[in-house]
Amino acid sequence: MSGSEMMDELTSLSNIINKDFDIDNLATEALMRERLIEAFAYLLDNDISKMMNILYRTDVDEVKLKALLISNSELPSAEVIADAYIARQKQKIETRKKYSR
Repeated sequence: MSGSEMMDELTSLSNIINKDFDIDNLATEALMRERLIEAFAYLLDNDISKMMNILYRTDVDEVKLKALLISNSELPSAEVIADAYIARQKQKIETRKKYSR
């Protein structure tokens, strides 16, 4: 993937994430991931129904997510959930690119 394609994907990912979360400064994917982990940790502690609603709207597969949480039990749940959320959003971006050609 070229530099401009990576930047386009990062911009698309940032735009999608900002629909679900009010997160500033998503300059890199690592920073984006860090902010999402923080957001999901907050939601896990304070508003699980909102988190579930976001995951449902995002179409994160519940069965896959449960399996990921079990198989990655050594990691914080918020980290596993954030990674699943990002992976699903990336799938959507790729699908849109594929069918817009």
